[in-house]
Amino acid sequence: MSAKAEPAGKGGAQAAGEGPATALSYEQARDQLTEVVRRLEGGGLTLEQSLDLWERGERLAAICEQWLEGARARLVAAMAARTPESADRDAPF
Repeated sequence: MSAKAEPAGKGGAQAAGEGPATALSYEQARDQLTEVVRRLEGGGLTLEQSLDLWERGERLAAICEQWLEGARARLVAAMAARTPESADRDAPF
């Protein structure tokens, strides 16, 4: 299976405030979100900086959720495409 999961919804996933050419993969969004959390937990930021980071984190979390929803939909479609005979044989229980 060579097709990759696409984010749910229209177009590619991108962080708000960034151009359309900067669509983020799930891994990029996740890594950036991890960095945002690290910086927020580290403290030492002004209130405005903290709010800006929190808002960016919310956007990145939404991008991750879109990718996960797309992957979930692909899995559901793949499971539905299986024949009932093979589904019974491959059932885990």
